[in-house]
Amino acid sequence: MSVVVAALTAIAWAQIPHSATPPLQPLAQQVQQIEKALAYLGQPLSAEEVSRIGQAVTEPDEAKAVARLESVLDAHVLAIVQINAESRVKVEPGRAGPELVEAGTRIFLVKVINDAGVTAQLKVESPNSGNVYIQSTEAPQPAMELTPQQAANRWADISLYQNPPMPQRLSGLAVDYQILEIYSRDAGQRSAIISFNVGQGTQDIGFRNDMTLLFTALPAHAVTLRVHDENGEPAMASFIVRDKLGRLYPNPAKRLAPDFFFQPQVYRADGETLRLPEGQYTLTYSGGPEYLTRQKDITVDAKGPSQVEFLLERWFDPATYGWYSGDHHIHAAGCRHYMNPAEGVLPDDMIRQVRGERVNVASVLTWGPDYYYQKQFFSGHDHPLSTPHQLMHYDMEISGFPSSHAGHLVLLDLKEQDYPGTKRLTDWPTWDLPILRWATQQEAVVGFAHSGFGLEVHTSDLPNYEVPGFDGIGANEYIVDVTFPNTVDFISAVDTPYVWELNMWYHMLNLGFRTRIAGETDFPCVYDSRVGMGRTYASLSAPVSYGKWMDALKAGRSYVSDGKTHLMNFTLGGVKVGENSSELGLPAASKVAVSLTAAAYLPEQPNKTLHDSPYDQKPYWDAERARIGDSREVAVEIVVNGKAVASQKLLADGKPREMKFEVSIADSSWVAARVIPAAHTNPVFVVVDGKPIRASRRSAEWALKGVDQCWTQKSPLIAPAEIGEAQKAYDHAREVYQQLIRESKPD
Repeated sequence: MSVVVAALTAIAWAQIPHSATPPLQPLAQQVQQIEKALAYLGQPLSAEEVSRIGQAVTEPDEAKAVARLESVLDAHVLAIVQINAESRVKVEPGRAGPELVEAGTRIFLVKVINDAGVTAQLKVESPNSGNVYIQSTEAPQPAMELTPQQAANRWADISLYQNPPMPQRLSGLAVDYQILEIYSRDAGQRSAIISFNVGQGTQDIGFRNDMTLLFTALPAHAVTLRVHDENGEPAMASFIVRDKLGRLYPNPAKRLAPDFFFQPQVYRADGETLRLPEGQYTLTYSGGPEYLTRQKDITVDAKGPSQVEFLLERWFDPATYGWYSGDHHIHAAGCRHYMNPAEGVLPDDMIRQVRGERVNVASVLTWGPDYYYQKQFFSGHDHPLSTPHQLMHYDMEISGFPSSHAGHLVLLDLKEQDYPGTKRLTDWPTWDLPILRWATQQEAVVGFAHSGFGLEVHTSDLPNYEVPGFDGIGANEYIVDVTFPNTVDFISAVDTPYVWELNMWYHMLNLGFRTRIAGETDFPCVYDSRVGMGRTYASLSAPVSYGKWMDALKAGRSYVSDGKTHLMNFTLGGVKVGENSSELGLPAASKVAVSLTAAAYLPEQPNKTLHDSPYDQKPYWDAERARIGDSREVAVEIVVNGKAVASQKLLADGKPREMKFEVSIADSSWVAARVIPAAHTNPVFVVVDGKPIRASRRSAEWALKGVDQCWTQKSPLIAPAEIGEAQKAYDHAREVYQQLIRESKPD
């Protein structure tokens, strides 16, 4: 900033009268919102500034505390907006230096001195702001043809960030802070006229509601990334790029596809570039949860570097054992995705996420948001962007449909996606069973999404007998549908609290039902940080195909995992999970040998915050939660009918280990292995003396109560034309559970 501008700024601060000191509590809460938003937007406050905020809040003198809070934020203020008692707006420059970056975004604060207590929305305008993005062909286009001179003058994109955690309107507090985002298309010096108002007619007289600032945009240099995997092959990786002040590049605030604004990372393949201004940077890179996370420091200046080498390091590769990862619940539209100007994102954008996280099989599910646009990508075949080791296939989630209240459904490997007799989503059935039957008739693999929603309980016991509300969008109507043979193949796990998911599953297994479990992410709805946070690892012979992977999922030849914990080749009495219908026959009660290959990875230093957080806080499944104390070990448990009967410690150093157990089987049972809450195998079913599994009368009684509770929640939303058939289905389920109560011995 020049001496003249600095002097004018000082005069401006002296001339603008400060309203009465705002109360500490609401101002402190606002400062916390600013702190959180700046971190989310990739330009966090420094550690020293965060410390000063913490010290200010504990200052016993409230006026001094307020002044100290303001002093921290005022250093970032580009514009001071005063709203006088008549709601007239005038603006002066603030203390922040007007420095930008070419092809990138800088974030500033606007300080609002609100003498009128206005609660309207603050608005910013500039003749130099337009649709200037150049990173993507999906960028918004100008509404009219611009002359070259007009286009040159629109070098910036200037906007206020008024999305959560920031409010859309002013608070009415005497002092308010807003976040201002400025993107610069060009390098060098550029001038901008910036004005503010709180509605038509609020501009002060004499053009005092605008200011002219001379910005300097630092030039960006193209840095080519040379990325190779553990085999020396060109690869895609995730990169989190921060400068020495902790600022993210490219700044998330105004990213466009294929870079997603809600992720700190971007994905770049070998030979692709990042544009960075001169400075020092730390690049954190990885290839997904099966890879080590590494860092590399670089200095960018006019001399280079022109390219930087990155070698990805695997700590474990399940594919060498014949186990291939999949995430069956990924979205290209809705929730956090771009909805304007595009209707969601394109396959080209999604495949980068899949490749960057090393997901072997990815199901991109079309659902309610932008359904009519996204459904064009459904073909019943792998998308052409798939590679032999990373397949992407478009399928469906029944969410945003009339039946959504009963539980969201995942329909995989569909041949046809339009329900018979329907022309629009509103024509579809209003409960689940008809849709499941239609999908299974075309040999699709079907199950329930984010199973725990609606099944909340207030205990961590597994299994437990608290009847949940059945008032959500998870595996709610599953309790009815499972009583109809060959109707539900799986319920999903990993993306809701594990107790809520597994409790339902355990009860149904205890009653002899053989539904499998599958891992999912529900990206970017439940989780938006990356795809593959919830995975199914399925055993199949190479080469990988979507059909073969689906067959393994349906057969239960699989385990679910956070990607950092692996339970392979689970075998009971010589029967490997998923083979021979996962069934072991015994003539009488006996002891049975159990074996598996297990591997997990934890950093040596514990993450106490994650380890100690309640199980209903994200991330719900993570190896860190399974860490035993401060050690680097997790417990591998063998589960019989929902109860752990044997346990061994596993060192989570990334090395695979063979583990052997012996369990006693008295009656027909189901047996599985788990690391709670990080991984869980599907079960092997033990049939003793030809008798069916009836492990728990209490499970049957719980299920019967569950049907009644589910009916109270779902029946009011079932269409009158369908309510009769639904009533019959629920009555059928009641009869099944009543019979199971009679057949099951007391616990």
